[in-house]
Amino acid sequence: MSTTARTSAPDAGQEPQTHFGFETVQETEKARRVAEVFHSVASRYDVMNDLMSVGLHRVWKAFTIGRAQVRPGMRVLDIAGGTGDLSKAFARRVGPEGEVWLTDINDSMLRVGRDRLLDHGVVTPAAVCDAECLPFPDRYFDRVSVAFGLRNMTHKDRALAEMRRVLKPGGKLLVLEFSRVTPALAPAYDWYSFNILPKMGQLVAGDEASYRYLAESIRMHPDQDTLAGMMREAGLDRVQYFNMTAGVVALHEGVRLA
Repeated sequence: MSTTARTSAPDAGQEPQTHFGFETVQETEKARRVAEVFHSVASRYDVMNDLMSVGLHRVWKAFTIGRAQVRPGMRVLDIAGGTGDLSKAFARRVGPEGEVWLTDINDSMLRVGRDRLLDHGVVTPAAVCDAECLPFPDRYFDRVSVAFGLRNMTHKDRALAEMRRVLKPGGKLLVLEFSRVTPALAPAYDWYSFNILPKMGQLVAGDEASYRYLAESIRMHPDQDTLAGMMREAGLDRVQYFNMTAGVVALHEGVRLA
């Protein structure tokens, strides 16, 4: 059963509400609390990714990079780029004639990603920006990617529309995100998510609450078919998805044809 990001429409004069994990909160409060989560975990983000996915996040990202088929001279936008794994790979593929933008709404995450890229000798533009209102011209990028960031956005439909807007005709959007696991694995996955993951967050990152939110936000995110439908509604064509690790994550693709 899929879950949408918005609750029912508010009464006149009442601020719209949305989900923050399993809580129902005002939209402005969600933005603030998501920011707090990523300010808190930024310095230990990569370590925690390796631990909680047993290193599999690198395989998921490698598959995404391969599907992107980035070539020399392309322009690429990496939204919610985190610590820069995708941006680093894309920058090396586009070469000196291309252009890769590392962006994130959270300045703590962006600083970690920018510094990490510089440590690897990759110099590329970085900007704090909101995916729901991208500061780029129409039809500018050949590829747009967002990895593990869409579920934290308040208005996913607006963000997807913006991603399509900045794509050139023929350009591709790639959305890598936690998704709905196969039913046979759901009980074990739920037990791990709500028992082990928060404790791991406390031990390694000193933050149990943020990793409990992570588990909850995954459950509130649209399932594979629902997200594919949202991408089509945003105007993308040739939408398809690839399940990985029994649906723990899925890579969605869509192309702007016109």
